Amino acid sequence: MAVATSVFHRVRTGSKIGAQYDQDGNLIQVETREDEEQSVKLTEILELLLAAGYFRARIKGLSPFDKVVGGMTWCITTCNFDIDVDLLFQENSTIGQKISLTEKIVSVLPKMKCPHRLEPHQIQGLDFIHIFPVIQWLVKRAIETREEMGDYVRAYSISQFQKSHSLPEDKEFVQRKDKAVRAVLDVLEVYKPQRKYRRHRNAEELLDEESRVHSTLLEYGRILLRSSSSLLFAPFQVDEGKVSLAGGSQAASHGVVDVSEEEDLQAVEEVRTLFTDLCFQGKLTASAVGQLVGLQSEEIKQFASEYAEKQLELSSEEHEHYGPLQQHHRVVASLNKQIQQKTKELGEVCRSLCQRLWGKELVCLEEVEEQADRRLLDKLRALVTMNENLKQQEQEFRTHCREEMARLQRNIQELKSASGQDTEEEKERDQLIDKQYNTGREKLQKIRLLMARRNREIAILQRKIDEVPSRAELTQYQKRFIELYSQVSATHKETKQFFTLYNTLDDKKVYLEKEVNLLNSIHDNFQQAMSSSAAKEQFLKQMEQIVEGIKQNRIKMEKKKQENKMRRDQLNDEYLELLDKQRLYFKTVKDFKEVRKACA
Repeated sequence: MAVATSVFHRVRTGSKIGAQYDQDGNLIQVETREDEEQSVKLTEILELLLAAGYFRARIKGLSPFDKVVGGMTWCITTCNFDIDVDLLFQENSTIGQKISLTEKIVSVLPKMKCPHRLEPHQIQGLDFIHIFPVIQWLVKRAIETREEMGDYVRAYSISQFQKSHSLPEDKEFVQRKDKAVRAVLDVLEVYKPQRKYRRHRNAEELLDEESRVHSTLLEYGRILLRSSSSLLFAPFQVDEGKVSLAGGSQAASHGVVDVSEEEDLQAVEEVRTLFTDLCFQGKLTASAVGQLVGLQSEEIKQFASEYAEKQLELSSEEHEHYGPLQQHHRVVASLNKQIQQKTKELGEVCRSLCQRLWGKELVCLEEVEEQADRRLLDKLRALVTMNENLKQQEQEFRTHCREEMARLQRNIQELKSASGQDTEEEKERDQLIDKQYNTGREKLQKIRLLMARRNREIAILQRKIDEVPSRAELTQYQKRFIELYSQVSATHKETKQFFTLYNTLDDKKVYLEKEVNLLNSIHDNFQQAMSSSAAKEQFLKQMEQIVEGIKQNRIKMEKKKQENKMRRDQLNDEYLELLDKQRLYFKTVKDFKEVRKACA
C-alpha cells in the first residue's frame, strides 16, 4: 500500500510546466496575482451563463476555464452551429487540448457573424475583459434562437395535433362554414349578371370609354344616365326579353303581345326616337300624339308627366355622375397652367439671382483690386502678359522649326537625287560605321545578358540570406521549443505516472487475488484439518511454508525498493551535478558577454 499511495502524489494535469532557470541558473519564481477587474468580469460571465440556462457554471469544483469554455460551447450548440468538442465528461484538460478547444471555438465565431474579435490565447489566458462581450453576444443569440425554436416547435405541435384531433368549436365552425359557402354560392347564382342583348358584329366600333360602358350595360339590361341628347326612357326598358305595348281597343281585345328580341329592340328604338324629338321640342305636339299607336289621351298625359319627371331626375343624376370627372379635368388644367406660370416665374427669379451674383462678384473683384498693392498688381499683369507673349512666341518658333525641318529634308532629297550615287569613300565610311554600330550593339546585348545573370545570382543569394533566421527569430524559436518541450515532458511524466499506477494496481490486484484464494483454501480445509492430529500437523506445516514464502517475497520487494531508492539517489546526484554545470554555463556566457562589451 505504501507504493500505491506514493503514486497518487502526481502532478495535476496542466497545473505545472517544467522548471525554468535564468542566466545565473536560479529557478525562476513566477508571481501570481488576482486582478479585481478580471474577477468582476468572471462573475458577470457566470451570471450571464446561469441566466441563459447553463447551470454547470454553479459547480464549484470546475476551473474558470472549464466553466467559460463550456458555456461558450453550450451557447454555440444552442444556436445550431456545429463544434467538434466534448466538454460534458472531460475536465482539467491538458494545454494541447485547451489550445485545440479555443481554436475550434474561435473558428466558429466568424461563421456566426460575431461582431467581436477573440483570439485563442485570450481564452486560454482567461482574459475575461475581452471574453465578456463575446459571452454577452452569444447568450443573447442563444436566447433569440431558443425563442425562435420554441415558436417553431409550438406551431409544429399544433399542426400535428390538428391533423389527428379537432375541438368541438372547430367541428361547429366547419359545419357553419359549409352552410355559409352554399348560401353565398346560391346568392351569387341568383343575382349574377345575365346577358339580355348582344351587339351586332357589323356595328361600328365605339371609340370613347363612355360609349363602351353604356353599350355593355345595355347588353345586361341596365341603362347608364347620359345627357339629354341621348336620353333613354326608363319606363320602356326591356324586362326579361319581353316588351308590352298598350294601344286603345287593340290592347283591350288582344291583351299583352309577346314579340321576339328583334321586334322588342325596334319598338324601344321607336319610342326612344319619339321622345328624343319631344326633348328638342320641349312640348307635346299633335303630330307626335298622332304617331303614338292608338294611345288614349289619359295615358298620353301620364307618359308626358312621367317623361318630365324622368328628365329632371336624369339631369340631376347626370350632374352627380359626370360632375366630378369634369371638375377633375378643370382642376388638372388649372394646375398645369399654374405649373407653367410658376416655371416662368422661377426662371425669371433664377436669371435675376444670377445677374445679382455676377454683379456681386464684379464688385468684390473691384474691391480686391482697390485694396491690393497697385505695384504688385501691375507686376502680376505684366507677368501674365509676358506669359501669353512667350506662349505665342513658342508656338511660332515650333511652327518655324517644322517648316525649316521640312525644307532641309527636301534639300537632302534633292541633293541625293542630283548626285546619283555616293562615292567609294562614302560607302566605305558608311560600312565602317555600320560595322562599329553592330559590334557595339552585340557588346551591349552581352553586357545585358551578363547583368541579368548577375541579378539572378544576387536574387538567389538574397533569398538564401532571408531564409537564415535572425537572432530575434532564433530567440522566438528557442522559446517556442522550450514551451513545447515543457508540454511534452509534462505529458510524458503524466503518462509514465499512469503506467506506474496501472502496474502498481495490477500487482495489488494479483496479491489480493492470491490472498483471497489462500483464505478460501484455509477456510475449506480447516474443518478437515482439525478432524485428526496428523492432518492438523500437516495443515500447520503448510501454513508455515506459506508464511515463509510471503516473507521471502517481502524481502525481495524490500530489496527491490532499496535498489530503486539507490537509483533515485544516484539520478538525483547526477541532476544536481548537471544543475551546477548549467549554472556554470550561464555564468560563463554572462562573463563572455561582459568581456565582449568591454572590448567593443
